[in-house]
Order: sequence, then C-alpha cells, then structure tokens
Amino acid sequence: SPHFRSAGMGLRRFTANHPKLLFGTMIAAITISAALSFTVFRQKGYPPERKPVKMLAPVTGGIDKIMQTGDAIRQMLALKKQIDSLSSKKQLNASDSIALENALDRFRQLSWKFDSKPARR
Repeated sequence: SPHFRSAGMGLRRFTANHPKLLFGTMIAAITISAALSFTVFRQKGYPPERKPVKMLAPVTGGIDKIMQTGDAIRQMLALKKQIDSLSSKKQLNASDSIALENALDRFRQLSWKFDSKPARR
C-alpha cells in the first residue's frame, strides 16, 4: 500500500526535522492530563456504599422447581412402568383394575402440570 508508505516516510521526516516540537508537545499533553485528572475529573468523596442485592430467593425457587419437576418425571416413569405391566396382563382382577385406574389418574394429573404452562409470546 503506497499510501501508508508515503505517510510513514512523511512522519519520519517530520520527526527527524522537529524533535524539540514533538518533545514539547508530549510534555504538554502529559502535564494537561495530570492537571485535569486531579481537578476536573476528580471524584468528590467516596462513592456511596451499595447494599448487596439478595438474589438467593429466586435462585432457591428455581432450584426447588427443578427438583419438583425431576420428582414428577420420576413418578411418571414409575407410573408408566406400572401401567404397562398391568395393561400387558390378559385378565385383570378387581385390585388390578383399581390400581390401573389410580395409576392412570395420577399420570394424567402429573402430565397436566407439564401441559398447563402458559404460552410464551
């Protein structure tokens, strides 16, 4: 890129021809920066102490919800195994019928928890 080379050569010539001007400009910039940092940009006193925000409750609530969901899934898997074993029998007696009906009702209740979540927009 010839533009960068020519700009570099011009800058090199300028620094070689005017070293005192560059040195004076750097000293002036440092002095102005130091003066501004101790006057204009100085903070008045210490910043007020911030109180810590309590985020423990939402996190705990989220963990509790995850634990409840895990328990519900575990129960649903056990109920599904029970329903499959009872429905695979050729003949059900009265206690098997009641157990199957109760297992299906409980399975519907648990699955309703997962299906009844509000729709997100």
